[in-house]
Amino acid sequence: MKKIARIYLGLVFLILYLPIFYLIVYSFNSGGDMNAFTGFTFANYITMFSDSRLMLILVQTFLLAFLSSLCATIIGTFGAIFIHDSRRRLQNRILSLNNVLMVAPDVMIGASFLIFFTIIGFQLGFVSVLLSHIAFSIPIVVLMVLPRLKEMNVDMVNAAYDLGATRFQMLREVMLPYLTPGIIAGYFMAFTYSLDDFAVTFFVTGNGFSTLSVEIYSRARRGISLDINALSTVVFLFSVLLVVGYYFISTDRKEGQDA
Repeated sequence: MKKIARIYLGLVFLILYLPIFYLIVYSFNSGGDMNAFTGFTFANYITMFSDSRLMLILVQTFLLAFLSSLCATIIGTFGAIFIHDSRRRLQNRILSLNNVLMVAPDVMIGASFLIFFTIIGFQLGFVSVLLSHIAFSIPIVVLMVLPRLKEMNVDMVNAAYDLGATRFQMLREVMLPYLTPGIIAGYFMAFTYSLDDFAVTFFVTGNGFSTLSVEIYSRARRGISLDINALSTVVFLFSVLLVVGYYFISTDRKEGQDA
């Protein structure tokens, strides 16, 4: 049974990663298309890095992901604490609303934000995309932090209060350090979601602002160019570095807590 499970898991990973590696290989193709690999070259990467508009969009995308995930992590962390401290009935209601946002189609969320910004007369651009990304990232952070919060020994909090700690001191010295692995996980998840979001961003972006997902979509409609392969490769490798970084951070914190 275990052997069958391993074979199945291997096939799943193969299906998921084979197209990515296919894209990466052809980013070094000198033929100019993905019909046949004719030779190895870095020309596609040179073309990509020399495209000032594409580089600006790349910077904008990562800046957006950094700011939105940072804000969502702060709001989501304290939101999780509020939910945890709420009464059971209110807690269930808030979690239900939080879960609805998690399972709601991105197209519906993007259309809702577009209608909202249009009604209040808010100009579409960087700020509208930032607010939208913060909004759909908060439920992700809540789901990452709340399980860690429920595992926390309440005696640690009571001991802090017994020693004369204020609410702020208890949060700073006891609760937030304990929640750090969940907070870090929430931040990285929010960063990833913001980085590759297309549907919501497509609705709320303005003429003067774009992200990589929207730009790649608009360029792909005109025909696939291998500099897009090169860009996708760079973003994929950066995502891998994020995962590796998160792994080492989590491992170090776990070892520190065990010590």
